Amino acid sequence: MPRNKKPRTCGCTFRGKAFKPTGIPMSEVRQIVLSRDELETLRLCDLKDLTQEEAGDKMGISRGTVQRILSEARKKVAKSLVEGSALVFE
Repeated sequence: MPRNKKPRTCGCTFRGKAFKPTGIPMSEVRQIVLSRDELETLRLCDLKDLTQEEAGDKMGISRGTVQRILSEARKKVAKSLVEGSALVFE
């Protein structure tokens, strides 16, 4: 039987629903979904320069979970930039 999920804390409200290349309608762009946890982890670690341990404390999750979420988020952002895909915020 799986463990119950820990509630995670998100410290801010994000403006906007998506980030996409200019000049291309959203209906014609491949979409990559970035979860609230992924966006918050990017904000804390890359924008606020917190360590993974500090970000985990703020979000109420372990450092290992932060590392996993951060790795996936960075891959999605890089893929979006390289391929010209839209990032859609969940």
